[in-house]
Amino acid sequence: MIQREGVALRIHWAWVIAAVAFVTLIGAAGFRAVPSVLIDPLHEEFGWSHGTIGSAVSINLVLFGVISPFAAALMDRLGIRRVVACALVLVAAGAGLTVFMTEPWQLLLCWGVLVGVGTGSMSMPFVATITGRWFVKRRGLVSGVLTAAGAAGQLVFLPLVAALVTEYDWRVPSITVACAALAVVPLVVLLMRDYPSDVGTTAYGATEDDEAARPVSGSSVLRSLRMLREAARTRTFWLLAGGFAICGATTNGLVGTHFVTAAHDHGMPSTTAAGLLALVGIFDVAGTILSGWLVDRFDPRYLLVGYYTLRGMSLLILPSLLQPHVEPSLWVFVIFYGLDWIATVPPTVALCRERFGMNGPIVFGWVFASHQVGAAIAAYGAGAIRDVNGSYDLAWYVAGGLCAFAALMSGRIRRHVTRPPAGSPPPEPSLQRVHRS
Repeated sequence: MIQREGVALRIHWAWVIAAVAFVTLIGAAGFRAVPSVLIDPLHEEFGWSHGTIGSAVSINLVLFGVISPFAAALMDRLGIRRVVACALVLVAAGAGLTVFMTEPWQLLLCWGVLVGVGTGSMSMPFVATITGRWFVKRRGLVSGVLTAAGAAGQLVFLPLVAALVTEYDWRVPSITVACAALAVVPLVVLLMRDYPSDVGTTAYGATEDDEAARPVSGSSVLRSLRMLREAARTRTFWLLAGGFAICGATTNGLVGTHFVTAAHDHGMPSTTAAGLLALVGIFDVAGTILSGWLVDRFDPRYLLVGYYTLRGMSLLILPSLLQPHVEPSLWVFVIFYGLDWIATVPPTVALCRERFGMNGPIVFGWVFASHQVGAAIAAYGAGAIRDVNGSYDLAWYVAGGLCAFAALMSGRIRRHVTRPPAGSPPPEPSLQRVHRS
């Protein structure tokens, strides 16, 4: 129980912030359910190739990652509430303006630039910022829950988008997503707070020895670039970034963008394929929350090794499972792949926090940028493979092999747990004070 303005509150304010962040991430995730369902309708109406449409998705994915470390630094300076509210408006504008497009460059601008910048400002570093400022206890669990919000957004919107496209056309779901993003803005403005001190409390589970987050002055851009330069001197950063690039290629870039089209190539109705992808989202929610719980109890490196190995095996057998009708074997793929979809995020956030201290959210932003670069390459590359070969089979096999490499890199990460002598104050968590590896 805490006191705020003389009123007893039974729930710590951190849980209110976590709830608002969850809903915000669902609203931002709405648009990410759209491209995979709209590839064929846009191809049929405008005659644009799968590679051209995939290029718009690639721009979106790159900006989604590249913007995130700068957004994390901007949240330190301007506050979470301002950055997130503006980001939601950008997502709404990008989704809504697509109904007026007639040329490919307009698709690149709306899907790629506007939505990419908007969603990138509310990506996984946003999760790292919330958990880093507001939680000490249950940090891993909350990271898992908030990460699962992206899957929940897909779960909510994907079947709806597929049904609206079938019943009407591709413009109706675009407007629907724009309205959903705008609807979240008042919630953010009214309830989101930047720091625990803003409501007269401390982070959940914090003690006197835990350092409280404070506003940061100076250029957000320069700070982000400085953190990148210093983090890039460590082996840990490159191993995390390399593995996360493969993570992005084998989730958002490949499956998230092309699964519906690939299943349709095998005779499966698009609505059925979209429903399967939504089921992946259901199991992802469970898998990611479980991953966050496991991070609080087990070595995150070994969790990553297991996740990447399981994902690679799933992708290698997928081409043999796609048929006009859903067979039990495909249900097995949906379950195992879904549990693994973004379960990699909580252990990666934990390793960044452990290695880079209070600068962890910004460093994770750069690690996440590599995730989106990998996703962008896969989004374009898989579309190009489809245009040349007439099928996605080669894309699945390459992705499975890359997952094995990601598992190897994760196993090479060294832990950096430093324990100060009893009775001494904890060291300032700065990049300059960690040992390079």
